[in-house]
Amino acid sequence: MLKLNIDTVLWVVASTREFHAKEEVVFPDDSLEGNDDDWAMQVLADHGSDLTLQELRMGVHALDPEQQAELLALKWLGRGDYGPDEWEEARRDAKENWCPEIMDRLIATPLISEYLLEALDTLGIEHEE
Repeated sequence: MLKLNIDTVLWVVASTREFHAKEEVVFPDDSLEGNDDDWAMQVLADHGSDLTLQELRMGVHALDPEQQAELLALKWLGRGDYGPDEWEEARRDAKENWCPEIMDRLIATPLISEYLLEALDTLGIEHEE
């Protein structure tokens, strides 16, 4: 069902939690996708020297586009944009909507770690945090 390695998903969860937990990381109130795509780039630019962020970006960008698209589909599933019976549709839509910049927006999403864990639960994939 999940083509992306579960360890990779859990690494993204841990890394995004670590980055987002830092006091100096501030997200705009209107950081929902579709409002203004520049918010994510600004958040990441503001923290470009952060080693956690650099490692996270390098790791996520090192995934192939299909794996990155699956992370995006997991985000959508965990956020409730798709139901568990729509997983294949979410993956298909994520592949169609993938672009290199989308991973930066994913990393900058304030609740990304919770969305990814919720998606794993929705899919019935056991995991340890």
